[in-house]
Amino acid sequence: MKKTLLMAGALLALTAGIASAQGGINLSWSDCGSAGVQGKTFACSSNTLTGAIMIASAVAGTPMNNLDGEESEIQLQTNAAALSNWWGMQATTPYNCRGTTAISASFDFTGGPFTCLDPWSGGASGGMNYVGGFGGPNRAQIRTICAIPGDTPITGTDEYYFYKITLLGAKSTGNNSCAGCTDGACIAFTSLKLTQTPGTGADVLLTNPMLRQFVT
Repeated sequence: MKKTLLMAGALLALTAGIASAQGGINLSWSDCGSAGVQGKTFACSSNTLTGAIMIASAVAGTPMNNLDGEESEIQLQTNAAALSNWWGMQATTPYNCRGTTAISASFDFTGGPFTCLDPWSGGASGGMNYVGGFGGPNRAQIRTICAIPGDTPITGTDEYYFYKITLLGAKSTGNNSCAGCTDGACIAFTSLKLTQTPGTGADVLLTNPMLRQFVT
């Protein structure tokens, strides 16, 4: 059952304070940018999802000699009037039916895919936070943050992997399942801040897409 939703209006209003580079961000299923796909449909007949991995990548637009981490925001909106229990992926009520084990973030690309470049080389550590009802009754926010020991250089023209978000299938069907698995959603990558070691160079804030910044 395929249901998709286009976000209406602006997805984000960010305050200025960090100059934006002439790069951009991409969000795709399974791989970075054009190597991945924009839309996917998953069956609700199993408690296992296969391939439900969103990959956030970006081109910095300017060389960064001392990249040491990232901070980002993703916003999600479903095609229902309110966020269903299936999309309840936080620890606290009322958005905790599937809980924090239904979604995960990773910054490790050492096992692939290998289309884009990996700035972290397996050395990044960090986490994510999911907030249901953020910005509206049928919306949610996902924030990520990570850092590496020391720093690393990246170019301003190559596309790099920065993190991946995996949706898991727990409680999609059967006993104790959470209603709303068939609700469609638009998931938008709204901002990425690339940070440098303090005193070595300016951070870079990216909000515009290189190819696309949302998946369904």
